[in-house]
Amino acid sequence: MPEAAASLPLFPLHAVLVPGAALDLRIFERRYLDMVRDCGRAGGGFGVCLILDGDEAGTPATPAAFGTEALIEDFDTTLDGLLSLRVRGRRRFHVLRTRVRDTGLVVADVAWREDDPGASPRLRPEHALLAELLRRMLEQAGGADPAPPLFEDAAWVGWRLAELLPLSMPQRQALLQLDDPHVRLQQLLDGIAEND
Repeated sequence: MPEAAASLPLFPLHAVLVPGAALDLRIFERRYLDMVRDCGRAGGGFGVCLILDGDEAGTPATPAAFGTEALIEDFDTTLDGLLSLRVRGRRRFHVLRTRVRDTGLVVADVAWREDDPGASPRLRPEHALLAELLRRMLEQAGGADPAPPLFEDAAWVGWRLAELLPLSMPQRQALLQLDDPHVRLQQLLDGIAEND
């Protein structure tokens, strides 16, 4: 269900960030360096949207209508002097309108999207196979996730699979736009069945 609108600077990428997922970025354009500085001062995040038309650098790209708020977890400077960021996806949003600042930064008025409150967060029996698949994927990956696993939570399982499975960007974007975590899981299950 949509929440109140807010203003959010956008960082259009040829990538889809889902809630809870981590993403490493290298920042070199002045508009994004200023954006990161402003986010640090305000203690807020910025929006990551899939690019529908254009490139990541240069002229402002056309972003998808749905994206995810990115919060900065860590930053450093690379050997070549660029700013590197580690961000994590937080809340999903729907872009209501955009404007381009004179610096080339795209700023959007967004409505926050939450998972459908009418949908139980508990994993349904027909999706238990997906939780088991995720458990095995995480065991093979070995790395420590900052959050404890929630294999009974439909939204958590869906987002982790959307992050880890080898999906195309349009497939990942389609999952991001769904409000019902059970519908998201069913689409993942159907996609896995089609690939068998």
